[in-house]
Amino acid sequence: MSTPEAEGPTRSPLRAVLLAVIAVALVVLGGGLAVVLGLGQDDGARPGAVDVGFSRDMAAHHLQGVEMANLATDHSEDPAVRGLAFDIATTQTNQVGRMQGWLALWGYSPTGGDPMAWMGGDMGHMHMDAGGTLLMPGMATEDELANLRSLSGPAFDVEFLRLMIRHHQGGLEMAQYAQAHGETEVVRTLAKSIADSQTAETELMTGMLAERGGTPLPAP
Repeated sequence: MSTPEAEGPTRSPLRAVLLAVIAVALVVLGGGLAVVLGLGQDDGARPGAVDVGFSRDMAAHHLQGVEMANLATDHSEDPAVRGLAFDIATTQTNQVGRMQGWLALWGYSPTGGDPMAWMGGDMGHMHMDAGGTLLMPGMATEDELANLRSLSGPAFDVEFLRLMIRHHQGGLEMAQYAQAHGETEVVRTLAKSIADSQTAETELMTGMLAERGGTPLPAP
């Protein structure tokens, strides 16, 4: 059984209080049931490097997706794009709450470690933005985000779909790896759900993009 390297679970006399606070926060984010049922410790398996790394990195990956999706409220006039963006933001915010809640229950901070190291150290699909920041697969650069924020109407819709398709493609490989290699049932189950939903959404967005005269970005 693998265990996270280079760090151990954090311990504190305030752990019981922290868990109570996390439980309340997860209810707000849609993950309260996970705490109530004790998920994250459900099958007796201890979280390994994949469970911890995936929860950290996919939460960060999702947060950028939520940021892009939230822009549609003010920048898009297309009901289909706005509806899709709302669904993405709602679903991924819920999932971020679950993953960050598990990390707290396991005794790990929500950030830390080397990004993508849990995937066997394969950094091949990571890329660097103009500022020298190393980004996970499919993530938009700061320049791409700035450009998206500057757009509105049909131009926004096309660029949003292009960036979100690539974002989903990058997250898919991460989810598939966690589904295959996670130690805990909750991580494997969530990873499968993410892989299934993002595959379906990518197919939907590809069709929407073509209908609006756009072409997809190169896959990550």
